[in-house]
Amino acid sequence: MNAIITGATKGIGRAIAIKLAESGYNLAICSRNKYDMEQFTQDLNYTGVKIIALQADCSVKQEVYGFCDEVKGQMGTIDVLVNNAGTYLPGSLLDETDDILQKQLDLNLNAAYYLSKYFGKMMRERKSGHIFNICSIASKTVVENGGSYSVTKSALLSLNDVLRAELSKYNVKVTAILPGSTLTSSWEGTDIPAERFVQPEDIANALYTILNLSAGVNVDEIVLKPLQF
Repeated sequence: MNAIITGATKGIGRAIAIKLAESGYNLAICSRNKYDMEQFTQDLNYTGVKIIALQADCSVKQEVYGFCDEVKGQMGTIDVLVNNAGTYLPGSLLDETDDILQKQLDLNLNAAYYLSKYFGKMMRERKSGHIFNICSIASKTVVENGGSYSVTKSALLSLNDVLRAELSKYNVKVTAILPGSTLTSSWEGTDIPAERFVQPEDIANALYTILNLSAGVNVDEIVLKPLQF
């Protein structure tokens, strides 16, 4: 089985990559930071799976499609696509500069759009595959001081629903995962106890569980929120 994971070197993406690699999935990953990617690839050597690691900035359309072409050439078929790459730029929508929205659109929405179209067509042809979009509770509830982020994550959930509607008739599954506050580097320096957060491994385990459900069921979306926050 072959899986693509964007934003795989840190946080949620890293946890998903580890879970899938340990479960025997070959991986294709990309990152802007070549060193982080090479180090992570070495960290996964113990799994024995094939790992394609390519340097690419998912906020740049040409680099996304370059990554897609290379992965298709090396892997041939794709069973799982995890659109995880994203960014959070806090601020008031009314007061921020216009480029704040554009930067988040490029990474939080457009990258998933390009990747899903490219590999979704391949899955449609094979009549098999599963696309996961890592959304956010901000996809449904506006996050304080995160206006543009909420806009882009809401759009990602809409993209997820459109993809599911178009691909379900071809036996391709599409699932949105909506995490609440998750213990990643974005919370670095917080004095909130770690156990109060959703853990990246929780999201990875949920995704893997969904992958192993029966062939006739699709999980449209799943929300994981801290019990107490």
